[in-house]
Amino acid sequence: MFEQYQPLGVVGIVTSFNFPVAVWAWNTALAAIAGDVVIWKPSSKTPLTAVATQKIINDVLIENNVPEGVFNLVVAKSSIMGDNFLSDKRIPLLSVTGSTAVGKRVGSIVGKRLGKTILELGGNNAVIITPNADIKMAIASTVFGTVGTAGQRCTSTRRIIIHETIYDQVKDSMVNAYKSVAKKIGNPLDENFLVGPLIDEHSVNAFTNAVDKVQEEGGNILFGGEVLKGKGFESGNYVVPCIAEAKNHYEIVQEETFAPIVYLIKYSGDVQNAIDLQNNVPQGLSSCIFTLNVREAELFVAASGSDCGIANVNVGTSGAEIGGAFGGEKDTGGGRESGSDSWKIYMRRQTSTINYGTELPLAQGIKFDF
Repeated sequence: MFEQYQPLGVVGIVTSFNFPVAVWAWNTALAAIAGDVVIWKPSSKTPLTAVATQKIINDVLIENNVPEGVFNLVVAKSSIMGDNFLSDKRIPLLSVTGSTAVGKRVGSIVGKRLGKTILELGGNNAVIITPNADIKMAIASTVFGTVGTAGQRCTSTRRIIIHETIYDQVKDSMVNAYKSVAKKIGNPLDENFLVGPLIDEHSVNAFTNAVDKVQEEGGNILFGGEVLKGKGFESGNYVVPCIAEAKNHYEIVQEETFAPIVYLIKYSGDVQNAIDLQNNVPQGLSSCIFTLNVREAELFVAASGSDCGIANVNVGTSGAEIGGAFGGEKDTGGGRESGSDSWKIYMRRQTSTINYGTELPLAQGIKFDF
């Protein structure tokens, strides 16, 4: 008796705009190693990077005498290639990166035909800063997590949960850091700038709606929240990253706004109270704690600690996950890309029992008289 893994066949990959090549690469490399072929449907917001990537990989395949059909690209809107792609029984596995709403639809359609999915969905990632933290380290890492990629990463920091004894110190440090960052908003191709634009008008509207909503629910804007206008900002997609004071139970805080707005949340008592606040959202992608207390750190990464797929200590929510099993729990979808055993989902598992003998004993001692 032995077990072996066989190729699945065709793998469908649906990528989002924010990492238009990386997500394809993570999935495609493993699929190819597993012996599968790939059909790639990129975000309709970023088709040119997909076309360029496909052109490069096609040349590589030709140079190495590999059939071009191993890696395939289809650029289309979801109204043209959407539910029909998901429901196609010839595609046993679909890896989809997108919002929680998109993931629920994908899971429903693929699940009806008992297909497999890798779902990488929304995050509502939190940083916990305890009284035992290295504050300087925490601020630098957290600012990167909140404004990096203009807040358009799955792992971007959305909430900062701060102990009441250091709350004002952290708040003032964050506001001062944002004042500095706000002077460096502009064309992302210019290395002198730190923050680029949002992807489109829809994202800008989501940002401004979140700024309005948190105030309506009782929150307080500490910095930013404006849409920039004038020379260099003609697209209307540049915004000033926003810091808001809020409560974890606010409806807008429970949602993921895919833009640079972060909520400061105060906690009191021991670190378990902070962990409970962190976990009390529908999503469960990335999380981190800043502390020099080993007991707090160990509690955070224990089974009773963070309920996220990524739980970091003295490292922010964003940027350290490459190479490990990337993905999250709850409304984040449960899928994993990369990691030690991630290749297995791209293959089908088979158990084989082979009889090399001249007799075949039957189970339970059964004997037939023929």
